[in-house]
Amino acid sequence: MPHGSTAADSADTRTANPEDPQSFQTQGSSPRFELSWTISLFGTAVGAGVLFLPINAGLGGIWPLLVVTILIGPMTYLSHRALSRFVCASPDPGADITVVARKAFGEGVGRVITVLYFLAIFPIVLIYGIGITNTVDSLMVNQLGMGSLPRWLLSGVLIALMMLVMVSSQRIMLIVTQWLVYPLIAILLFVTLYLIPSWKLDGLTAAPSAGDLLMSIWLVIPVLVFAFNHSPAISQFSLAMQRQYGPRASERASVVLRRTTALLVIFTMGFVWSCVLSLGIDGLQDAKDANLPVLSHLANVHGSPFIAYLGPVVALAAIASSFFGHYLGAAEGAAGIVRSMVDSDGSRISDRALHIGIAAFIFLTTWAAAIINPSILSMIESIAGPVIAMILYLMPMYAIRKMPALEPYRGRLSNVFVTIAGLVAVSGIIYGLVS
Repeated sequence: MPHGSTAADSADTRTANPEDPQSFQTQGSSPRFELSWTISLFGTAVGAGVLFLPINAGLGGIWPLLVVTILIGPMTYLSHRALSRFVCASPDPGADITVVARKAFGEGVGRVITVLYFLAIFPIVLIYGIGITNTVDSLMVNQLGMGSLPRWLLSGVLIALMMLVMVSSQRIMLIVTQWLVYPLIAILLFVTLYLIPSWKLDGLTAAPSAGDLLMSIWLVIPVLVFAFNHSPAISQFSLAMQRQYGPRASERASVVLRRTTALLVIFTMGFVWSCVLSLGIDGLQDAKDANLPVLSHLANVHGSPFIAYLGPVVALAAIASSFFGHYLGAAEGAAGIVRSMVDSDGSRISDRALHIGIAAFIFLTTWAAAIINPSILSMIESIAGPVIAMILYLMPMYAIRKMPALEPYRGRLSNVFVTIAGLVAVSGIIYGLVS
């Protein structure tokens, strides 16, 4: 997702001459440029996954939650760093992740990765269509005292509004996204602190057996991967780093990713802990049964007028801010599939026709998913989380073993950690299919 195509990005990239490698090496870091990307990556991750994460992460009790809180920081940073290194290692500057994959692994494997890249992102777009429909419906019924609109009408209008922002202007989308992210950071912190007086430990502190503990951790890993995922932005982020820093792209990208991970762990896991301790096991199960984001459920049961109205607003802002980036990633993946498998030279389908067709496809499928209203958590556990893990965790580890440019990163303990985390997340799809 090219969140980085901000004014800061454009201004900074003009200081470097892409034809002169020395022009990159003489530059220091650009704090404004890097801050813009840190916020953009944070906004990509803070979406429906964060709002559903407390439900799944807390149902197993405090001990599994404590374990995954320790694991999620290294998992997020090391996996996204590896994916960024994969893009930055391309000898062809300006090549996005699908192009790099085809050149690194050959056309056959590259096409498979392009399809997986699309499948890693597209279900998330569907999830946001479901989530925003349920959130607005709950707001209308429980907070505003209105009756429910026909689901086909409500979902169609909401998805069309988000799509309208996307297709009208990328500049408008970027402005809207950044305006949403900054308040989200402040509100997440405020809600975290506001819920402290209502914390309760009933039913959460019981020590589970070793088997139950491992099972709970295993079940929550795919949701964690989804909730902290900002891989749709990594391809364009890495290209922006190349334009800005040249040979130092990977180094500076790692710095930005560390900052993004720190923000996500502090604000997101703080929010998760506060919600879990406030709702308790029964409240979390009720939210799961209602297929609602945790804040929407809190708005219905907390008894505070403040939470009643703020909760759905935060849910809507989080879903919308992340929808934009994931839509761009899904559209990029769909275009890559068409270009690599149907019209490689672009002679049969114009770019404009392709973009219109992809937009229509995404709108209709998202609308259909919102009408059907499948379980969001089931989709995360069995589809989105595991497929994201294939692209985000396992593919870069394979690339490190195969690409000569990534040879300096071989033989590191962090590679083993990322591989194991990826395999655990992917195994969630097996559980989702057989359970």
